Amino acid sequence: MIEITLPDGSIKEFEKGATPMEVAKSISEGLARNVISAKFNDTIIESTTPLTTNGSLTLYTWNDKEGKKAFWHSTSHIVAQALGRVIPGC
Repeated sequence: MIEITLPDGSIKEFEKGATPMEVAKSISEGLARNVISAKFNDTIIESTTPLTTNGSLTLYTWNDKEGKKAFWHSTSHIVAQALGRVIPGC
């Protein structure tokens, strides 16, 4: 088991390898539907990244500056891949 500390100071236990998305679901389904990215021990991670050690976790949604940044970053990669398929070599 690992201990995850949330921003409000509460600590939850999870199986090693749990993801930020699983942590979000344990809090609320609504939160889980809105999570875009997370910060674990001061490192920005994806919501599907396995957590393997104790640490502090912050979940980001569209309402957070960090959530918007992760969304825009990911969508820019998707647009670049789409353009590369339509216009090879661009």
